[in-house]
Amino acid sequence: MAFLTGLLYAGQVGMAFLPNIEVVSFLVILYTRFYGKKVFFIIYAFALLEGLTYGFGVWWFGYLYVWSILAILVLMLKSQESLAVWCTLSGAFGLSYGFLFAIPYFVAGGPAAGFAYWVAGIPFDLLHGCGNVLVMLVLYKPMTALFQRLVRC
Repeated sequence: MAFLTGLLYAGQVGMAFLPNIEVVSFLVILYTRFYGKKVFFIIYAFALLEGLTYGFGVWWFGYLYVWSILAILVLMLKSQESLAVWCTLSGAFGLSYGFLFAIPYFVAGGPAAGFAYWVAGIPFDLLHGCGNVLVMLVLYKPMTALFQRLVRC
């Protein structure tokens, strides 16, 4: 679990220079498919590392539930093998990420602050959704095969 958390963190930090193009969504989906509910240990350790690296601001609270929502959705669809299903989920998650992430801003700053945060991020959410689909298309088959071999060991 520690190695998978480190891989998740390294993927996020290593790709931070790209605007909402990331592997975190892909890895959370993959980890959840293969490790089930144990993924929550990875998610919360990852959130802690993010907070320690970038500080514990309002944004950090989003990390506590946004990735958990994705994991819960994957748990509900866990038996699916279709690449189309995972591309759709990944893309939809990327498109909704900004809205989900705006919730603490709705609470902390009121509806106007939350709405402004969400609307300002829509161009990034579009990139995020497209990037998630692209990452899934490129990495799903090879990484699924790798994890199938690793889990058997």
